[in-house]
Parts: sequence; structure tokens; C-alpha cells
Amino acid sequence: MNALTPSPRPRVLVARAAFPDLVARLDAVADVSRNADDRVYTPAELRALLADKDGAFITATERIDRELLAACPQLRVISTMTVGYDHIDVAACRQRGIVVTHTPDVLTETTADFGLALLLAAARRVTEAERHLRAGQWTRWSVDFFAGADVHGSVLGIVGMGRIGQAIARRAAGGFGMRVLYHNRHRLPAEVEAAAGGAQYRGLGDLLHESDHVLLALPYSPEARHLISAKELARMKPGATLVNIGRGGLIDEPALAAALQSGQLGAAGLDVFEGEPQVCAELLAAPRTVLTPHIASASIPTRRAMVQLAVDNLLAVLQGRPPLTPVPV
Repeated sequence: MNALTPSPRPRVLVARAAFPDLVARLDAVADVSRNADDRVYTPAELRALLADKDGAFITATERIDRELLAACPQLRVISTMTVGYDHIDVAACRQRGIVVTHTPDVLTETTADFGLALLLAAARRVTEAERHLRAGQWTRWSVDFFAGADVHGSVLGIVGMGRIGQAIARRAAGGFGMRVLYHNRHRLPAEVEAAAGGAQYRGLGDLLHESDHVLLALPYSPEARHLISAKELARMKPGATLVNIGRGGLIDEPALAAALQSGQLGAAGLDVFEGEPQVCAELLAAPRTVLTPHIASASIPTRRAMVQLAVDNLLAVLQGRPPLTPVPV
């Protein structure tokens, strides 16, 4: 190619429909293929669509594995609009020199809001009571009518004390007067604990035993699969609440359903599920549950910020600049 021959424009796949005004910024530097129908591609379709692409904008519904990467030799950058990246084989990408980026920070506060909303709804039996009313079953009142657990002044145990966990701790301690315990791979510095509502470190077993409510806010890893199983559920206080806004697979869902059915556990609020969008049948039948379809970051401003950052990461790499938020090494 001589100096007068223009370099070919990179090709990018936008695998899910996103805010058109934000995605349109890619058109200035790349030939962009869009998913006009916003359907989830099969693995074979995704491989075929990415075979000649230099970059990809994806979400958690697109799985990037070694088989796909082997069929896509031109890929230079994969930008997921999620903060989690367990749907991407990051090690395989690095071996091929593919940059992987994600969207930390921009969804922290919105997700923390939702974590507390889920805790409140589960502990106070909000959705259970609403279903009762809508079904026309509200015909009488009693002293213990949909009586749940208090949140204010109780003990909250947070498993996973990253940005989101710390934001929840601040809200819990400052707004609800809760005593906050946490479990993490590493204990946080004293000044970070103080800023997170005076959170106190505990081993997982002690945290489960002492907490009135337990909230999971950690990413998924093979080591963390079924971190909460029947053994851990048995260590929780009778009547305690369990909330998961981290990732599906952290909880043994049939064991959780059994603990709810037996009354050992007071309530559960789950926004993420193992094998989603399919949901464990035992959980669907379990009492005192609030189940939501992976929407913890779903506010319009936050979703726009996630797409904006994912696009900015793509633009940076395609234009030869360092990515803004690469996944951690």
C-alpha cells in the first residue's frame, strides 16, 4: 500500500441495540454493523458476524470464548458495556493481543440504590403483599399481616466490598443506622472502612452468623461458584434476608429455595441468576422472594453512561489511543 492509498476503515459490530445517538459516534471512524432487531445472536451467528470485524460492542448476553476468537482473526478490541466481564475469556483475548474494556464506576451509585431497594422489598415483603392485593385476596387485616423484618438498626453483612459494596455500606450506615460487616478477599484499609460507614471485617462464616441481612455484591469467578450453599445458609440467622446483586452462580439456588420453603430463611431478593434468563423452578415457587431480571443498573442516565463509556473505549483503541477502562490485569 503506497502513501496515496487510504487505509481501510475498521469494521465494528454493535451486537445489541443501544442509544442510537451515542453509537452514531462510531460512524466517523468505522464501518458499523448494527443489530437492528436487538435479538440475542446464537454463538454461530456471533462468530460469523465478527469474522471480519476489528472491534465489537457487546453486552452480557454475548459470550466471547476461545472458539469464537479462533474464527475472528481481525479482532482488536472488545468493549462490553457491563462492569462484569465473566462472559469474556479475557486470558484468551490477551494471548491474541485483543484489548478488552468494561464500564466500572459509572453504574456504582445506581446499582447501590437498587441493592438497598431489593433488600427493603424482600425484608418488608413488599412485592408479596402487592401480589396478594392485586389478586383480590385482601379481605381482612390481622396483627401479623405481611409482617416482615426491620432494616433500620439491624446488622448488614456485605460480601464483596468493592465500589458497589462500599456505596451500599454508606447508605446503610448513614441512612438506616445499620451496623455494617463485610467480607472481602482482602481487608480494606482503616480509612476506607471508616468511609464505608465504619464497616467491620469478618470471615464469611462469622459474617453469616452475625448478620440480619446478607447482600452479595461480588463478581463471579469459578472459585466463587455456590459461595452460598446449604452449609452457608445453615449458618445464617433464622429469618435472615439474602440479597444477590453480584452475579448468578454465587448461590446454590435449589438450596436457597429449600431454606425459604422450610422457613429457615426469612426472605430473598435476587437480581441475578445462574443460567439466566432461565430461572430455577424451585426459586420461582419459593415463598418470600423478590425476583428481578438483572436490572440493578437500569436507570436511563446510568445506561446511557455505560454505553457512552463503551463507545469511548472502542473509539480510543480503534484510533490508536489507550483504552479508558481496560479490564484489570
